[in-house]
Amino acid sequence: MSFTLESEEHAALRAAVVQLGKRHGRGFDREALWAEAAKLGYLGVNLPEEYGGGGGGISELSIVLEELGAAGCPLLMMVVSPAICGTVIARFGTQDQKREWLPALADGTRTMAFGITEPDAGSNSHRITTTARRDPDTGDWLLTGRKVFVSGVDIADATLIVGRTEDARTGRLKPCLFIVPRDTEGFGRRQIDMELHAAEKQFELTLDDVRLPADALVGDEDAGLLQLFAGLNPERIMTAAFAIGMGRHALTKAVAYARDRTVWNTPIGAHQAIAHPLAQAHIDLELARLMMQKAAHLYDAGDDIGAGEAANMAKYAAAEACVKAVDQAVHTLGGNGLTREFGLASLITAARVARIAPVSREMILNYVSHQTLGLPKSY
Repeated sequence: MSFTLESEEHAALRAAVVQLGKRHGRGFDREALWAEAAKLGYLGVNLPEEYGGGGGGISELSIVLEELGAAGCPLLMMVVSPAICGTVIARFGTQDQKREWLPALADGTRTMAFGITEPDAGSNSHRITTTARRDPDTGDWLLTGRKVFVSGVDIADATLIVGRTEDARTGRLKPCLFIVPRDTEGFGRRQIDMELHAAEKQFELTLDDVRLPADALVGDEDAGLLQLFAGLNPERIMTAAFAIGMGRHALTKAVAYARDRTVWNTPIGAHQAIAHPLAQAHIDLELARLMMQKAAHLYDAGDDIGAGEAANMAKYAAAEACVKAVDQAVHTLGGNGLTREFGLASLITAARVARIAPVSREMILNYVSHQTLGLPKSY
């Protein structure tokens, strides 16, 4: 009996992306890497073949992001554009929306950002106050509200905005998704000054009676959370891939250093005080990858409920493993771990992002304690 986690196709994809990562490396040019990844078909590997994609799923896309991260050149917009927005449009978009967006998302010629977080809502998506109302005369939508920590709005052609519409029957607000082109009148953005240095910038968005045509709505107005989590579960899985790749990148540098750095005539990696923490970091990353693969498999199989639990667990495990791996890598190199030459110090800040976004580890623990363990809800 054999136990193989990856098919031959997955192994071949992983090997090919490894070579792509080697060609670009830590000092990568985002636009050049994005263009080559698109040309090779990696950006749209999860999108339907009939719209120019690879016909795969989040399993394949997570392999691409993990291996680029392990090479030191992760593409954050892969989490947002093909994984969240592409998935939502592929599952719930109209035929016109699919024809307009999916081929362009697959070949990398267009990108789409994703706006859900709000200043006063944070992790509580039920408190989103960005509202959409119909213009009774034209049938257009009018969106008003604010969003924060939205990645890549300046380079994206549009943003998939999570708003809320009023249910005419109950008067309650329900979540809905709208495609907002970048230059739409009333759609403003302000770059947030971040200590985190990344290729993709973070923005605060303002929507002041942004007028959109009726067909800007993605999916069914009454579908609510089903459509929202169709994008959020892939986001968690891809964040796990991002974190695992980053952790592997840091660990590889630390292991190479520990193998070659000699003090008192012995490589420092021969000492258990150095070797054991690195071994633990490797174990934690491998365990996190197993959960990520499970989550991706469940999602691709159409098990949204099972994928929700597994995606949260994968994101939690990967974030914790990443932070520990980066910290141990820096500690292994000592003072060299803080130099630009080795490129590890910047990962200290970047690694913590996985603990915070797109959902905090505390909210994941809330979810697991309530949804999985059946404990009383605390939030």
